[in-house]
Amino acid sequence: MTVARPIRSTAQAMEGTVTEELGHVTRNRRPQRRGRIDRVAGSLKQAVEKTKSAFGRDESGIR
Repeated sequence: MTVARPIRSTAQAMEGTVTEELGHVTRNRRPQRRGRIDRVAGSLKQAVEKTKSAFGRDESGIR
C-alpha cells in the first residue's frame, strides 16, 4: 500500500475542518457546507484505508 493515499485523505479532512471553521467565523454557509463535505469525505476515505489494511488487501485486491 502506498503512503500517499492515507496522507491525501488526512489532508482533505484537515482542509475541510479549516474551511468549515472559516465559514463559521465569517458566518458564511457556503464554506461551512463545503468544509463539512470535505471533512466527511476525508474521514470516509481514511476508514476505507483502515478496513483495507485490516483485511490485508493491497492495491490489486489480491491477498
